[in-house]
Amino acid sequence: MKMRKSCLLALLPLLALGQPAAAQMENFKAGPVFEEFGAIAPVETDQPLAQDTVFSIAFDVSTAAAPDKINRTIESAARFINMHVAAGVPEENIHLAVVVHGGAAFDLTNPEFFAAHKDGRKNASATAIAQLQKHGVDFYLCGQSAAAHGISKADLLPGVKMALSAMTAHALLQQQGYTINPF
Repeated sequence: MKMRKSCLLALLPLLALGQPAAAQMENFKAGPVFEEFGAIAPVETDQPLAQDTVFSIAFDVSTAAAPDKINRTIESAARFINMHVAAGVPEENIHLAVVVHGGAAFDLTNPEFFAAHKDGRKNASATAIAQLQKHGVDFYLCGQSAAAHGISKADLLPGVKMALSAMTAHALLQQQGYTINPF
């Protein structure tokens, strides 16, 4: 009994940590570009952004979306656009690419293929991908991951590009001035 009480007492601070973090999510609001996803919080920053700032960023995605959720990294691309447009950077100055490999490959597949390989579920990332594409975001699927998962070009969502590999896509994007977002 003494050991159980000490374990419980040790866990109490950890349990308390979760509550404020959840309560803080109410600070996040819809952004100026994507209203249904990519929520952002206002920040008083000490690092001003010039109005002529230009971003060329590649996002790397290897972790698949949680069931019935938008892929977290794909949503981060929307958040990036929302944050910076809200901060005054013109949307046309934001160039994003999303390079997908590994288990996340299925997040770029059409509804039929996705459902057939994910227990009949709906691809919750598909709508976000289509909206991001309308705002100039390019999506590349690693061809090596596609081959490993039996995904062909015909299985992809409209507008998704097949790369030789994720490594190749990142190398080519870097040659075009893109930096890799580490998040």
